[in-house]
Amino acid sequence: MQCFTQLTPPTAVTHAISLPFLSASANNLVVAKTSLLQIYSFKTVISSAVEQDAGIPNGHERRTSGVKGPGRDRVQTTKLVLIAQYDLSGTIIGLGRVKTLRSTSGGEAILVALKDAKLSLIEWDPERYSISTISVHFYERDDIQIAPWALDDAQCVNQLTADPSSRCAALKFGARHIAILPFHQAGDELVMDDFDGGVNDDQSKPINPSHKQANGDSHHLTPYRGSFVLSLLALDPGLMHVVHLGFLHEYREPTFGVLSSRLAASAALYDRRNVLSYAVYTLDLEQRASTTLLSVTNLPYDIHTILPLSMPIGGALLIGCNELIHVDQAGKTNGIAVNDFARRNASFPLPSQADLALRLEGCAIEHLGNSNGDMLIILRSGELAILRFRIDGRSVSGLSVRLIQKQSGGHLFSAAASCTTGVGRGRIFVGSEENDSAVIGWTSRSMKLKRQRSVAEASDQADGMLLDAENDEEEEEEAEDEDDLYFNDKPDGQLSAQPTLSPTDTEIDEYVFRIHDSLVSLAPLGNLKILEAQSSILVDSSSHEDVPNKLELVASMGHGKAGKLTKLMMGISPQVKHRFDLGNVQATWSVSVKNPATESSQPKDDYDSVIITSVVTDAGEEQSYAYTLRTDPPTELLESDFDSSAGATVALGTLSGGTRIVQMLKNEIRAYDDDLSLAQIFPLSEDPTPEDPKTVAASFAEPYVLLLLDDSKTMLLKADDAGELEEVEQGDTLSSTAWLSISIFDDSNDVFRLAGEEEEADDEGSSVLIFLLNVNGGLQIYKASDLSRPVYSANGLSFLPPFLSEDFTIRRSSAREPLAEILVAELGDSVTKTPYLILRSDNDDVTIYYPYQSAIEGVSSSSLRFAKIPALGLSNTITSNIIDGKNYPIQKLRAIQDVGGYSTVFRAGVSPCLVLKIASAAMQIIPLNSASVKTFASFHTVDCRRGYIFVDDMGAISVAQLPPHAEFSTGWVAETLLRGKYITAFDYHAVTDRYVLGVGENTEYKLPDNELHPDWVHEDINFLPQIEQGSIQIFTPSSGTITDTYPLDSGEVVMCMKTMSLEISEITHVRQSLIVVGTSFILGEDLSAKGRIYVFDIIEVVPDPEFPETSRKLKLIAKEEVKGAVTSISEVGTEGFLLVAQGQKCMVRGLKEDGTLLPVAFIDAQCYITVAKELKGSGLCIMADAIKGIWLTGYLEDPYQLRLFGKSAQHLEVVAAEFLPHGKDLYIVVGDAEGEMHIFQFDPHNPKSLIGQRLLYLGNINTGAYPTTMTLLAGHPASDPPADGRAASVSSDETPASLHQILLTSQTGAISLLSSLTPSAYRTLAAMQAYLTNTLPHPLGLNPRAYRSAEADNTVGGRAVLDGDVLKRWKELGSWKRAEGMARAGLDAEWEFEALLEGVWL
Repeated sequence: MQCFTQLTPPTAVTHAISLPFLSASANNLVVAKTSLLQIYSFKTVISSAVEQDAGIPNGHERRTSGVKGPGRDRVQTTKLVLIAQYDLSGTIIGLGRVKTLRSTSGGEAILVALKDAKLSLIEWDPERYSISTISVHFYERDDIQIAPWALDDAQCVNQLTADPSSRCAALKFGARHIAILPFHQAGDELVMDDFDGGVNDDQSKPINPSHKQANGDSHHLTPYRGSFVLSLLALDPGLMHVVHLGFLHEYREPTFGVLSSRLAASAALYDRRNVLSYAVYTLDLEQRASTTLLSVTNLPYDIHTILPLSMPIGGALLIGCNELIHVDQAGKTNGIAVNDFARRNASFPLPSQADLALRLEGCAIEHLGNSNGDMLIILRSGELAILRFRIDGRSVSGLSVRLIQKQSGGHLFSAAASCTTGVGRGRIFVGSEENDSAVIGWTSRSMKLKRQRSVAEASDQADGMLLDAENDEEEEEEAEDEDDLYFNDKPDGQLSAQPTLSPTDTEIDEYVFRIHDSLVSLAPLGNLKILEAQSSILVDSSSHEDVPNKLELVASMGHGKAGKLTKLMMGISPQVKHRFDLGNVQATWSVSVKNPATESSQPKDDYDSVIITSVVTDAGEEQSYAYTLRTDPPTELLESDFDSSAGATVALGTLSGGTRIVQMLKNEIRAYDDDLSLAQIFPLSEDPTPEDPKTVAASFAEPYVLLLLDDSKTMLLKADDAGELEEVEQGDTLSSTAWLSISIFDDSNDVFRLAGEEEEADDEGSSVLIFLLNVNGGLQIYKASDLSRPVYSANGLSFLPPFLSEDFTIRRSSAREPLAEILVAELGDSVTKTPYLILRSDNDDVTIYYPYQSAIEGVSSSSLRFAKIPALGLSNTITSNIIDGKNYPIQKLRAIQDVGGYSTVFRAGVSPCLVLKIASAAMQIIPLNSASVKTFASFHTVDCRRGYIFVDDMGAISVAQLPPHAEFSTGWVAETLLRGKYITAFDYHAVTDRYVLGVGENTEYKLPDNELHPDWVHEDINFLPQIEQGSIQIFTPSSGTITDTYPLDSGEVVMCMKTMSLEISEITHVRQSLIVVGTSFILGEDLSAKGRIYVFDIIEVVPDPEFPETSRKLKLIAKEEVKGAVTSISEVGTEGFLLVAQGQKCMVRGLKEDGTLLPVAFIDAQCYITVAKELKGSGLCIMADAIKGIWLTGYLEDPYQLRLFGKSAQHLEVVAAEFLPHGKDLYIVVGDAEGEMHIFQFDPHNPKSLIGQRLLYLGNINTGAYPTTMTLLAGHPASDPPADGRAASVSSDETPASLHQILLTSQTGAISLLSSLTPSAYRTLAAMQAYLTNTLPHPLGLNPRAYRSAEADNTVGGRAVLDGDVLKRWKELGSWKRAEGMARAGLDAEWEFEALLEGVWL
C-alpha cells in the first residue's frame, strides 16, 4: 500500500508556442513541460547595462538612447511573467495554434496533443481567469488499429501539426494513421452538423456544448467540425514509413508536406542512403480526399524534420543531420552541405560548406522575424549560426550558413534546444530539456551604413550603429532607404528588396544576441546524494534543539557543458549574520527615518537606523526599548524622548514620507521625529480607564493608520501635512460591525479598480483601501477617503471558494473556515509586483487569492473577483492568542517590501514560512528551517543589505538574509555549487568534506591500431566523430573549485561511483572510507567491451600557499581491469566487501593489502546489468537488467556465495530499482524506460510465488517521466500525533514501527516520493482520492485515474498505488466541499486528514 507524490514540478521544456491567448491584442507564450502547462506574458523592464553585461558577451545590449547622455547605459529587457500553470493528467507531445471564429476572450485557442492519441482544444476564460476546455478528442480506440500485428500507439511517435490559416489540424498517430480535425472559418458554407459519423470518426467530447453561435450561424455550435481518421496509405501507397509532416503556408486549401521512406531504417547505409521522399498533398475537407501537388525523391536518408516557411521565402526547409535543403512551392530544390558526411552518405547534389563542420542532429531552427528571411540555427552544442537565403526575383537560388562568433553571443547556450518560437520582434524563446530555457534578443548592424560614415562621425555615434530589431518598422525602412540612396550599385531594373549575399561578402548584416530572461531547469537529474541537514541557526545554535530536520540533497543535473552540481533543500536556512540578546523580546521593528530638512540631500538607499523592541521583563512587566543601529552591537537610546516604561509596543510604522515614527501602544499612540523626540501623543480615549478598549493590531498606508481594538471595533487615523494624527469619522456600518482582522493597502496602480471617478487623482490617500474581516468570516472593502459605505462586500469569504465574488453564497452549509487574519500585500520581485489577498486560519493554514476583473455580460463595467491560488498548507500547532485574559487575534503575517529583492510575506509561529512570488514562477510557500518564531521584520543596514530580523522562542533577535545565489522557483531552495561540468557520477566524502566527481567531455575520436582491423590505419576523414572522455576530479565546496584531477584513458568514462567503508587489511580488519569507481571503455561495437574498477583514497598533502584548498589529493589504492563494463557498485555484507556489476556477471570482491580486488562470490546475469544494490546490513541484493527484469539475491558470508531467491516473470527494461521494506514485508520498486513504476513483493509463503522463486507482481503506476535514480529514505513513525497532543485518527492495527519512503528523480527535473502507508491510512486516503477525482475540475478534460493506472498483466491482487498529486489538491476545494469529503472518508476534522497527508510528504 503506497502513495506516489510529485514533490517538485517538471522543469524541462518540451514544447512552446506564441499566440494572443488572453485577448486579441495580447502576446502570450505557452510552455509545456511534459505534464505541466504554463501561460506567460511579457513585460519590458529597464535595467542598467552593467547588470546585463554579466550575461551578454562583450557587453552587447540594447540601449535606450542612441547618443551619449544620461540614458545611454540603460537597456530594455524582456521578462517572462507567469499568468497561470496547470498540472495535467497526461504527457504533452505537441501544441497547435488555432484561430476560432469566436472565443470568450477574443484571443486564439490552443490545441494540445497528448500521449495515446488525445487532443484537447482550450481557450482562455476571462470570467474565471483560467483556461476553459472546449472539447476533447481521442483516437485510441481498438477499431482504428486494424491490423492485429500493428504497433501500439505508445510505441509510435505521434505528431501534431496545425494549418497556419487555422482551417484544420492533423494528428499523426500509430504507425500509419492520421486524424484530421477541421475548424469553422469565416465565410464557411460547409455545415457538417448533420453528418452521420462512421467508424473512423473520433470520439469527441465538447466540454461546453452550449458554446455560443459564431457570427450568427446557428449551425456552428462548436468551433470545430467532426474529425475523421485516414490511413496514410490511402493518401499515397508510398507512405510506408512516415518520418515527419507539417502544414505549409500560402495555400488556398489545407496543404501539408510529408517526409517518408520507402524502406525501413537499416544499417545497410550504402543501399538505403537515398530512400527518403518529400511530397506535398492538398486536403479536400468536404470530400475527405487529397491530391498530390509535387514530389521530390532520392533525398538523403538522414533528413528528419520539415520546417514550413512563411513569406518571403515560402516552401519548406528539410533539415538533415549533415545538410539543409529548401523545396519551394514548385518543387525546386536548393541546399547546402555543412560537413563532409553529406557527400559521403548521399548522392543528392548539394553545394558544400564542409569547412563549417556542423552537426545538425538535435538542432533547432527559428525565423528571426526580419524581412529577408534569415533564420537562427541552434546546434546541439548550443552554438548559434545564421541561415540565409539567396533570392533571385521571387525564388530562392541558394543557401548559406554562417556561425555567430562568441563575442556576438554565439555561445550563449551550452546545450541543445528542444523547441523555439518567436515571441515578438527581435525576441525568440528557446526551450531546452538539458539546460535553462531562455528568451533571447537579437540586434542587427548594417555594415553598409558603417562604411559610409567618417571616422569622426562613427566615433561620436558608436552607440547609434546598433539598430535594434525591436524598433519600429518605419525606422528600419528609413534606414534601408538611406542604404539605397548612398549605395545604389545595382543594375537598372534589378529588384533591390531582398538582397541576400554569400557569407564571404562584406555587405552582410551582423547579429548580436543576448539573454533577456531564463526559466530555471533542474533537468535532467542524474545522481543523488542525501546530506544530513545542518542546523539553521549558524550563531549559537546550541540553544535551538527543536529545529526540524529538513531534507537536503545534492544532485547532478544538466548535460554536456550545461552540467552542474546543485544543492537542493526543502526549506530556507537563514543566513544569520548577527544575534542579539536584548531580553525576553516579544516583537521587534527596524525602521529608517528621514530628516525632513535634509531629505532631498540624503541618499536614496536609506539604511535602517533604529530598532524598537517590545519586551516582557522577569517581573512580568511589558516595556519597549529603542536601540540605535549605528553601533555594533546596538545600544539603547537613553538621551531621547522614547519612554521604555510606556508599555508594550503593539505595532510600529512610519508616516509623512518616512519622516515620522508612529508607535502603537495599547492605550495611546505616540509619534516621534527622526531623532526620537516626541512629537505627538494621541490617546485612544479622553479619560483613560482600565476598561477602555486597547489596541491589538494596526496597519499602515500613507497617510493612514488603521487600528483594531479589543472590542472588535476599528479606528482610522490620518496624518495631515504637518504630520499630526487626526481621527477619521466612520460610517454607521463600519462602526457597528464586529471585526476580526484588518489590513490597509495603497492601491496606487488601481488593481482592484474600486476608486470612484469623483476622486481626484492627485488627492493624497485617495487610492488607499481598507480590507476588513468580520467575525462571521465576511470581507468588506472601504475606501479610506469615504467610510460611509463599503465599496465591495463578499460575505462568503470564510467558505474559501475557488472563485470569490460579491454574489457568492452558500446555502444549507455551516462548514466555514475559522479565519484568524487577513492581509493584503504586494508579492513579487523586481520584474513585477501584484497585490494578493492572504488569509490565515486558526490552525495557521495560509490561503492566497489573486484579484482580477471579470467582465459581466451586458454590462460595460467590470467586476472584481478573486481566484484562489492552489497551494498545500498543512496545519500547525494552534498557539494561544491570549492577551490580558481574553482571546484576541495575533498578527502572524508580516509583509516586507524588500527581502533579497523580493516583496514577500512571512508567517510566524511554530512552523515559520515565507510566501514568495517570482515573476516567471508560481506562488511558493517555503518553510524556514528554524525553531518557533514570534515575529519577523525587515532589516537593511550596510552589513546586512535587504535582510530580515526575527525573534525566536527564546526571545533572542537574529539578523539574517536569504541565500544570495539561491533559486526558489520550484518550491525548493536550489544553490548551484559547480557549473560547466558534465557529471556522470559523483559522491560525497564526508571525512574530508569533498565531492568526488566523474566528469565527461566530448573529444574527437580516431580509430586506433587494431590487429583484427588493419584497414583502420588508413582511415581518411577530416570530420572526426566525437566520443566521451572521462576523468575523476575532487571538488571543494568551500572554495567552489576543482582541486585535483585523475585522467582516464581514451574512451574511458565513469559509469558509477560510491563512497564505501571497505576493509583494507585482512589481518587487522581495519575499515576505511574509500571512493570506488566503475568505468567502461566506449569505443564502438567493433571492439570488445571492457571496464575497470578503481579504489581511491583522499589524502592530505602540502597545499599551494596561494590556494590552501589544494590540501587534498586522490591516491590510487587499487585498479582492476575486467571484461565488460562496470555499470553498478554497492557495499555488501558486514565485512567491508563490495558488489560489482561487471559485464554479464555480478561479483563480490574484497580489497587486499597488495592493492588487488579478490572475487569471493559471483552470479551470472546473462544480460547487461543496470542496477545492483543491497538493502543495507541485510545481505539482500537486487539486480536488474535491461531486458529480463528484476532479480532478488542473497549474499552469504559463510561460505561466501550469491544465491538467487526470486525473479520477476515480466520482461522489463529496468533503469532504476530500490527496496521498500514495510515491517516484515519486503517490496521492490522498479522503474522502467516507459516511465512506469512497478511494485513487486518477495513472499515465499504465498503459493503463487512458487516458494519465493517468483516475485509477486502487485501492480504499477505511470509516473509520466523517465526515472534516473531511486533512493531509500530513513523510516519515519507510522502515525505521528499532531503537535498539540490530539490523538491521531488512524486505528492501531498491527503496523510497522516505521514507514519508509523512496525518493525518485527523473529526466524531466521532477522529484517524486513513494510512501508506504498503513492499512487504515490507505483506506482513508483512497476514499478521499475517489472523492477528489470526481469533484475537482481537471484541466483539458483529462482523467487522472486513467493517466496513473497503466495496463498490467499477471498481477496478484495488489492494491493500486494512490495518486498524491490528486490528494494534495485538497485545499482547492471550498470548505463546504471539504466537509462533504471528510464525511465520505469517515473523518471528523480536517486536521485528521492533514495528519495523514504528512505521511505522503516530506
